[in-house]
Amino acid sequence: MHYPTEGNIGMNNHRVIGIGETVLDILFKEDQPQKAVPGGSTFNSIVSLGRAGVPCAMVTEVGGDHIGDIICRYLQENGVSDEYVCRHENVKSHISLAFLDEHNDAQYIFYKDHASVSLDGPLPTFGKDDVVLFGSFFAINPVIRPVVGRLLREAREAGVWLYYDVNFRKNHIAELPEVMPNVEENMRLADVVRGSTEDFGFLYDLHDGDAIYERVRRYCPTLILTDGARPIRLYTPEGCESYPVEPIETDSTVGAGDNFNAGYIYAKLTSHLSPFTSHLIEMAQRWSQDVCRQLGNNISDELAELLKIYIR
Repeated sequence: MHYPTEGNIGMNNHRVIGIGETVLDILFKEDQPQKAVPGGSTFNSIVSLGRAGVPCAMVTEVGGDHIGDIICRYLQENGVSDEYVCRHENVKSHISLAFLDEHNDAQYIFYKDHASVSLDGPLPTFGKDDVVLFGSFFAINPVIRPVVGRLLREAREAGVWLYYDVNFRKNHIAELPEVMPNVEENMRLADVVRGSTEDFGFLYDLHDGDAIYERVRRYCPTLILTDGARPIRLYTPEGCESYPVEPIETDSTVGAGDNFNAGYIYAKLTSHLSPFTSHLIEMAQRWSQDVCRQLGNNISDELAELLKIYIR
C-alpha cells in the first residue's frame, strides 16, 4: 500500500459526518455467539475513520437503553463525536444477528422498527471542507426523509463532498415504489455513488456494469461498482477502470464494504492526487482486507496507528 509522500498534511478543517443507522451486531459462528459490537454500515465506516485520527461525527438514533449507552461510549472511545446521536428513552435500540457461513460471509436477521426511527435532536451545520458519508435504508426511509433529505441538500449547498453507499437490501424490495425517488435524489446530490451489482439488481433489475452506469450517470457521473470477489470497476465520464480484488483468508466479511468506503474517503482526505486514481481504490481495498482478517466491524489497532501518522 502506498501512503502520502509529502509529509503529514493534517486535517485542517476537514470533518467527516456520517448519516446512518446504528445497531448492535451479534456475530455467530456455527450458530454460537462469538462477539457483540456496535455496527451499522455508515457507523462502521465512521468509527474506522475515527480510529485512524480523522475528526468525525455520527448522525444517528438509538434507544435510551443499555445498548444505547454501549453505542455512545463506543463512539467516544474511537474518537467520534456523539453530539448528533438522538437518544429516545422509550425506544429499544436496534439489534442485528450476523450468522457467518463456511466462507465467513454473513446472513443477517434484523430486529428493528424502521417506523419508530426519528431524528429530533441536535443536527450539524456544514462547512465546505466537510465530507458526508450516507447510505443504506436510513438514507431513504420515508419516516425520516424530510430531515435526512434536508440535511443532504444543505450539505450540497454548502459545497460538501458527498459519498453515497447505496447498500439496498432485498427485504426492502416491496417498498421500492415509495423509496425510489429518495434513492435517485441521493444519487443526484452525491459526488460519488458506491454500490454492488446486487444492489442494482434489486433496484433496477440490471446486472451488467455498463448498463448500471448508464442508469446511474443520469444522476451522478462517478460510480464505484463492486461485485464480490470480481474486479472493482470505477466509472467516470472518461471511461471505466477495473481493479482486481486480491483474494485473502477471512475471519468475517461483515464490515468489508463499510471499510472500503472509509478507506476511500481517508485516501481522498490525505492525498493531493486526483480522487479518481488507483491510490484511492488501493487504500479502500487495504481497509476492507484489514477488517476481514478479524472478527469485528472496524480496522485493527495496528493499521489505525500507522494511518494516524499521516494526519497528525
